[in-house]
Amino acid sequence: MTWWGWIVSGTVLLAAELALVDAQFYLVLVGSAAIATGLVVLALPVLPEWAAWGAFAAVALALTAGFRARLYRYLRGRLPEVGTDPVGGTLTLPAALAPGASCRVEYRGSTWTARNDGEAPIAAGAVARVMRVQGLTLSVRPDA
Repeated sequence: MTWWGWIVSGTVLLAAELALVDAQFYLVLVGSAAIATGLVVLALPVLPEWAAWGAFAAVALALTAGFRARLYRYLRGRLPEVGTDPVGGTLTLPAALAPGASCRVEYRGSTWTARNDGEAPIAAGAVARVMRVQGLTLSVRPDA
């Protein structure tokens, strides 16, 4: 491939990653390797084609293995932790709950049984805090 073919191919890969596809920087690094190969072929016009392809493969693998994860973390940041434990969450009770009584509640898109684990009754429409989970039963107390 000619030097300008490498540079055009690399530019197309860079543009595809940046404008069209979120490939987690794989296309950016492979495109950068293609542009670097094009510059090497331009500087060394007597370089055999098999050597150019070998250099391209080596640079693309080195960039991908060495820098992709760090670059992706640096530019995208770390994702926040997703809490899946209901303990500590709050919910609104549809019915009044006397101490030890239970009712059905919807919490995070699922139907649960909520049991008043406290000493005081909880009024209908009041906010309650989940203290622990026992199977499909949420032990709740009034939210202070």
